[in-house]
Amino acid sequence: MMDILQRDTLVEGGFAGLREHRLVKSPQAFGPHANLDGSWAGIGNFVYLADARFMPKGETRMHEHLEVDVISVMADGRIAHQGSLGHGQDLNTHDVQVQRAGGEGFAHNEVNPDDTENRMIQLWFLPETAGQHADYKVYQPKVGENTRIYGGTSDADFPAKTLLNVARLQRNEKLTHEGPFLAYLVTGTGSANGNTITEGTLIRDTQLTFEANSETQLILIHTQ
Repeated sequence: MMDILQRDTLVEGGFAGLREHRLVKSPQAFGPHANLDGSWAGIGNFVYLADARFMPKGETRMHEHLEVDVISVMADGRIAHQGSLGHGQDLNTHDVQVQRAGGEGFAHNEVNPDDTENRMIQLWFLPETAGQHADYKVYQPKVGENTRIYGGTSDADFPAKTLLNVARLQRNEKLTHEGPFLAYLVTGTGSANGNTITEGTLIRDTQLTFEANSETQLILIHTQ
């Protein structure tokens, strides 16, 4: 039976200029008591998922990462990115930013430049190989496509055995997957394995049949 975790059943926390729900916190990154708050443990090298709201003019403040791959999915609004990688990049709704810290590390600050709230999903993956060079890329997934953002063969931009796709689907479009997975419905509504799910729902199972009931953005994470 499919497991379901709804964002708003968790306690909202936050720091600096944002509020967030942390739905995934792997014990391998956050310790043995990581999931006492009702969060899930992740899959493969996927160790963290937070659904964050940036306050008007809010920012994370400059901070550093080492030996972690940080993926940011813009759900609504825009971000002005600052840091040692990709400084000056603007992220808009649906854009996806990947920052690989590697052994070099990186520093970054994500800033909401507007007078209204915005929303961003942040995900962390532990690298399979230590000591890699830092790297940066922005993807712009298209409507009607299921875009590989992270993982896959050695020909991928960020090769890894734990994979992340972002699907932007229109009403009645379908997505299927075979094998263990985690999926997060960022926006919209849909049917997953016969269950109606809405924005902010995390699901896990061993196979997936998803049909969009409206325009949706879905994050799918699985292993090879």
